[in-house]
Amino acid sequence: MNQRVRQKRECSQEKDKTNTSSKTLKCNRLTSATISGVDWTTLPDDTVIQLFSYLNYRDRASLASTCQTFRLLGSFPCLWGSLDLRSHKFDTAAAVSLSSRCKNLQRLKFHAAGSADAIVSLQARELREISGDFCRDITDAALSVIAARHEMLESVHLGPDACERISCDAIKALAYCCPRLQRLWMSGVKDINGDAINALAKHCRLLKDVGFVESDNIDEVALGNLSTVKFLSVAGSRNLKWGSAAHGWSRLPCLVCLDVSRTDVNLTAVTGFLSMSQNLKVLSALNCPVFEGEVDRNSMYNHKGKILLTFLSDMFKGVTSLFANNSKNVTDVFRYWRRLVNRDKNVDEIVVWIECVFSHSLLRIAENNLKEFDDFWLTQGAAILLSLLRSSKEEVQERAAMAVATFVVIDDENATVDCKRAEAILRGDGIRVLLNLARSCQEGLQSEAAKAIANLSIDSKVAKAVAESGGIKILANLAKSMNRLVAEEAAGGLWNLSVGDDHKGAIAKAGGIKALVDLIFKWPSSTEGLLERATGALANLGADEKCSLEVAVAGGIHALVMLARTCKFDGVQEQAARALANLAAHGDSNSNNADIGQEEGALEALVQLTYSQNEGVRQEAAGALWNLSFDDKNREAIAAAGGVEALVALAQSSSSSSRGLQERAAGALWGLSVSETNSIAIGRQGGIAPLIALARSDIEDVHETAAGALWNLAFYRENALHIVHDGGVKPLIHLCSSSVSKMARFMAALALVYIFDGRIDTSVPAGSSSSGSSKTLNTDGVGRIALKHVEEFVTSFYDPQSFLTAASSLVPTALAQIAEAIRIQEAGHLRCSGAEIDRFLRMLRDPSSILKSCSAFALLQFTLPGGRHAMHHSSLLQNAGAPRVLRGVAAASTTPIQAKIYAKIVLRNLERHHELSSYL
Repeated sequence: MNQRVRQKRECSQEKDKTNTSSKTLKCNRLTSATISGVDWTTLPDDTVIQLFSYLNYRDRASLASTCQTFRLLGSFPCLWGSLDLRSHKFDTAAAVSLSSRCKNLQRLKFHAAGSADAIVSLQARELREISGDFCRDITDAALSVIAARHEMLESVHLGPDACERISCDAIKALAYCCPRLQRLWMSGVKDINGDAINALAKHCRLLKDVGFVESDNIDEVALGNLSTVKFLSVAGSRNLKWGSAAHGWSRLPCLVCLDVSRTDVNLTAVTGFLSMSQNLKVLSALNCPVFEGEVDRNSMYNHKGKILLTFLSDMFKGVTSLFANNSKNVTDVFRYWRRLVNRDKNVDEIVVWIECVFSHSLLRIAENNLKEFDDFWLTQGAAILLSLLRSSKEEVQERAAMAVATFVVIDDENATVDCKRAEAILRGDGIRVLLNLARSCQEGLQSEAAKAIANLSIDSKVAKAVAESGGIKILANLAKSMNRLVAEEAAGGLWNLSVGDDHKGAIAKAGGIKALVDLIFKWPSSTEGLLERATGALANLGADEKCSLEVAVAGGIHALVMLARTCKFDGVQEQAARALANLAAHGDSNSNNADIGQEEGALEALVQLTYSQNEGVRQEAAGALWNLSFDDKNREAIAAAGGVEALVALAQSSSSSSRGLQERAAGALWGLSVSETNSIAIGRQGGIAPLIALARSDIEDVHETAAGALWNLAFYRENALHIVHDGGVKPLIHLCSSSVSKMARFMAALALVYIFDGRIDTSVPAGSSSSGSSKTLNTDGVGRIALKHVEEFVTSFYDPQSFLTAASSLVPTALAQIAEAIRIQEAGHLRCSGAEIDRFLRMLRDPSSILKSCSAFALLQFTLPGGRHAMHHSSLLQNAGAPRVLRGVAAASTTPIQAKIYAKIVLRNLERHHELSSYL
């Protein structure tokens, strides 16, 4: 039961931690006591400050708390010039606690949801840049207060999520309060009118970079008044009047770069921008369907010194036009530019802006996941993303990593990736680049890089490359992060890498199992995404015998049972149940099955999960109960916890459910039906009718499992009558004669001989007619038909030539050849009780040749060497005096030849097992 599931977000590099003993602390200062032989008090202040700069905020705080000296050094202004609080809970209380360090704070990144109001509490009056995402809830009032308290602001970036509650009032507040504003980028502001734009033009005389993207309405005429603007983007905006825009924007004296990507711009407007704008250098028109439908695909890259960037042209070649002739043959213009020694400042500004524009547009296009872009991604898109991953700008790297994680997935629901896209990233050395980003001390980069690695790893070739490049160790370390998003994406990566058997051992060796178990204990049950990924990975790992032991040793059983009992999220419940099912599947090789049953509340929780409204949860809970029912104590404990009623109800409601749920519901009832008490209870609770319905299924796994359950139930006379009464004989006959599964045919045959071996009367009630008169069924006639099909099943394994040869030969190899030829592999997993063995021996003594042949055939399957329970069955047969009965069958002249041969093979099997047991 191994399942692939999509993973999601990020990871944080685990820092090497040094534990400081109490002896190293004295009078609030480090003493000369050493840690690993190093006297940390002798380090120069500059060195300690440099060490602080490499730590994330949590580790800085931990180190600063060790002594007064480190506390002072950890508060140095140079360490607090920039804050990235996106992955932290940032509210007013947190802001107040940070305020003493934020006197000189200049750059702040935050999640706008719930955090905008807290910014003013930082008292960072020197703040120059703010960047917020998840901006749907940020309001005019919040942004206006931020602007009023931070008049030194030079850059405001809000997006890429839509700023749905921001209006022109907030934009005017920024204009009035922040005269030093140089960059304003906002996404999804519905309406941007002339008053707001004119306020910016009047009060923000240093404004040079404006982005109003994804907007519904923009006053394009007023944008022509932003005379200081060099870089302008209206990407993704709607309802623009392009005639007015081309006329007004072309007169902007400083405009160097214009982005109209993902709009309905037309050829006339593009031509106007290129021909009329005096200083325009770059026009980006990526994914503009109207323009692309009108333009000649063979048009030039360069129009009188102006660069037009479209999907119809080679975008790298277009950017190359910015440089001198010696750059014409470069394949990655951004890498070429980064390596230049003598660079032009004006060109640098343009290239940085192009990187930003490309990263935004490619991310948006990847999110739309349109089939029409397949060729683009393979011919240009993947290469551009690889280059952007190497950008010197962290925000560009993050967006590029997000785009990689997104564009490779073509079916999010079923975790399906486009292998060609994934392998394009692999060929471009993208795995190494992403792993390097995952090692970054910046948690935002760790997060997005880990998400990309996780999604790419769904492809087996990429997964192999990740493993060979040390990616598993990196992800295992990141899973220990105190940053929830980082740990979540690391767990997602381990989840995808744990699919199949190739990398399970490597994950265990890298400490991944303990890290995943620790995640469950570390994070609260409300962290749904993280816990689902951690339990999903443990579920995959639990399918491996060795890994399942490590999961148990690491405390995984307790952790998973805790989630099954307390977590209310369907995804977590499903994966926790699946993990317990896989851990319980190794009952013959370790004690996990029994240990789960002994864990307080485990069985009760799984029984309750079968009532879940979510089908996946019900399916995995039933699967876990099926596996756990192989343990005798668990079987009875499940029944005591209401398992019979729950599983009967599940089977009764499964007619329109998935094949997986149907199979597991039938399987769990099969497992419980091993004991007489449970078997009778299943019959009395109404469990036979839904099993008969499942036996009618055309799906092999479903009807095979249902046949197994009916075979167990039919052992008891009361249940046999239920099967006849509920119309179960006909579907069993159909399975016995027609199923493509030999195992289903075999168990259906055994169920039929249990029913018609003479224990029930020749007539039984068969329900009531519509008139109310009682009907009866002549079991004698039905029994003859059923046993005839059983005979045909057994005879189907009969080869006259080989059987006659074996009958006349004293050479054991002839019997061995027949045994292997008729072996049903799956039958080796079946386990019979002593009572069942006695019943088969009674059938051997029965005058019916059909019962005799079927019994001998069954005992042959149960005792073949290599079968899981062959020794157990042989011991029961020896104790019941079977050799004498078998010899009698083999010698009797009235015995059919196939029954003779089967009896001889069983005798041979018993002798071999007896010799083996004596030797042991």
